Amino acid sequence: MLVRLLAPVATPALVSRSRKKCTSYCTSRDMGLENLGSKVKKAVSFRLCYISSYTTELLEIQADDPTLQILLIPGNPGVITFYKDFVESLYELLGGNASITAIGHVAHTQKNWERGRLFSLQEQIDHKMDFIRQELPNNEVPVILVSHSIGSYISIEMLRRSSEKVIYCVGLYPFLALNLQSVKQSIIGKIAASSIISAALSHIVASLGFLPRCALRFAVSKSLGSSWSAAAVEAACTHLPQYHVMRNILFMAKTEFGKLSEKPDWAFMRGNQDKIAFLFGTNDHWGSLQMFEEISKQAPDIGLSIEREGHTHAFSCTQAGSLWVADHVANLIKNKTSSSSQ
Repeated sequence: MLVRLLAPVATPALVSRSRKKCTSYCTSRDMGLENLGSKVKKAVSFRLCYISSYTTELLEIQADDPTLQILLIPGNPGVITFYKDFVESLYELLGGNASITAIGHVAHTQKNWERGRLFSLQEQIDHKMDFIRQELPNNEVPVILVSHSIGSYISIEMLRRSSEKVIYCVGLYPFLALNLQSVKQSIIGKIAASSIISAALSHIVASLGFLPRCALRFAVSKSLGSSWSAAAVEAACTHLPQYHVMRNILFMAKTEFGKLSEKPDWAFMRGNQDKIAFLFGTNDHWGSLQMFEEISKQAPDIGLSIEREGHTHAFSCTQAGSLWVADHVANLIKNKTSSSSQ
């Protein structure tokens, strides 16, 4: 949600934890920069797709002869244009060998296609499964899920329901359970739980949409971050000052908080440790380091890493964050596919 875009900046450094409880320390790489600017570089294309009668926003880059299909599941807000720079960087760092589709959440769209209907976390999960069945029927091309924040919870549920097709899940700054120590989450939970407060806040944010576009861009840049990329600022300006978007952000948050008050399904994660990897950040109350430690105890063979380069929970809103995380994900995928082929 909007508050998730305001996560504090972490302290520069890089720490990575390898699998099986082993901790390794490594220096920052060049993030695959030598590969950027290559012939495989492509711009994303935007299209609308009808999934189970719901109008869905997609960002896509199609490889000429893909060996993998990557499906990006966003956080909340599920405004897919926030991930434009990340998708383009990931495609390039994978050498143009994977087709990438980023799927937005239902009703987190620029236009009010669903006429004000509110969609829960479970309905968003069902929507993503319907997309796989409808748009990715080819069993010969394996699917890798890359997800952000609450999208990481969604991707685990998708793995549960489509284990024959999904071979790997990478969760970025994952929101998997409530952080009872977080004051911000407590406040957001109370706002989301009240339909009256949620509606009032949504009207206030939507009123910003009446500002001239140049004034709105200025306000977004000053309030959310001067380091934001042009794509992220544009995404915020086109989608967030919409009443139906804000109401769905808050309603989805309400259902998230209800579901994530339960403990994660550790038994399922232990049974699929070789198919799951998570990247955590520092000072991130959504994907806290307490959860990092709990995963390392409950499912020690899951791939776990901590990013300390100074990128926030809203990594995709800056070009530097998008590139660094794309490089991390690309290396995870390359290692996974190379080990699977041996």
